Amino acid sequence: MFTAVLCCDPARPVLDAPAVEALRNAWGGGEARWLRRGVAAEFAMPRAHDPSEARAGLDAMGIDVNVVPSEGRRKRLLLADMDSTMIRQECIDELAAEAGVGARVAAITARAMNGEIGFEGALRERVALLEGLPVETIARVLETRIDDMPGGAVLVATMRANGAHAALVSGGFTAFTEAVAARLGFDSHRANTLISEGGTLTGTVGKPILGRAAKVERLEALCAELGIAEAEAIAVGDGANDLGMLGRAGMGVALHAKPAVQAEAALVVNHGDLTALLHLQGYGEAEFADS
Repeated sequence: MFTAVLCCDPARPVLDAPAVEALRNAWGGGEARWLRRGVAAEFAMPRAHDPSEARAGLDAMGIDVNVVPSEGRRKRLLLADMDSTMIRQECIDELAAEAGVGARVAAITARAMNGEIGFEGALRERVALLEGLPVETIARVLETRIDDMPGGAVLVATMRANGAHAALVSGGFTAFTEAVAARLGFDSHRANTLISEGGTLTGTVGKPILGRAAKVERLEALCAELGIAEAEAIAVGDGANDLGMLGRAGMGVALHAKPAVQAEAALVVNHGDLTALLHLQGYGEAEFADS
C-alpha cells in the first residue's frame, strides 16, 4: 500500500476538500484523512502513482503532493541540512555581506548549490574572501541576520518526543550549527570549521571539508550507532551536496530546493514548511510536540 500526502503552507491554508477528493478519485484512493485542516491531508491507495503530472496543477494552487509507502513511515532519525533548510539564510553569504563581498560570494553559493560547480572548491573560494573579518562578526550575524525556517522547532521536538535522534549536518560552519542546533533542540551537529588567528578569520577552512560524501558518511555512522536501517531515516536539504543523503535515507525530502535537486529527489516540498516532514510520516497536528 502507498499513501498520497497533500500539504501547503500553514501560513496560507489553501488545501480544501475538492482538491483532495479530485486527486483521490483520479488515483483510486481510499477515504481521505485530514492531518491538519486546510493544510495537510492524506489517503491510501493500492499502488504508487507518479506525482509529477499532478504536481503541475497543484503547484499552481500552492499545494505539494508526494507519495510514500504506507508501512514504516515514522522515522527514527532526522538528518537535516542547515542553510536554507533549518534556517532561511546561507550563513556564508551573510558573513560575506558583512565583509563587503556579498554579491561575489552569493553568486558562487548559488552555482554550487545547484550543482554547477564542485562544492569543496567553491567553499574554499568563498571562505578565502572572508580573510581578515573579525570573529566577533559571527555572533552579530547570528543575532541580526539568521532566522529559523518555520516549523523547524516543531519538527525536531515532535520527532524527538517519539524517540527519534535529530542530527544537524551542514556544509556550513560549526560556529553557526552549534547555535542553531541548541536553539532548535537537535541532539547533535556536524559542520566545517572556520580557522581564525588573533581574533580574525584567516580565509581558510579546517580539513577534511564536510561536503556531499561526508553527509552520507554521517548518515551511515548514525544509523550504525542507533542500530537502525537507513530506511528508518528521513533527510532534508535544498542543495546539490544534499543529494547523496537524500537518496540514501528512507525518506529524502527536497525542501524549497534548487531545480537540479528537485529533479532528482523522490519527495519535494515547495510550499509547505518543515512540519510537512511530519505529515509525510503520518503525524497529525494534534500529535505535534511543543517546541
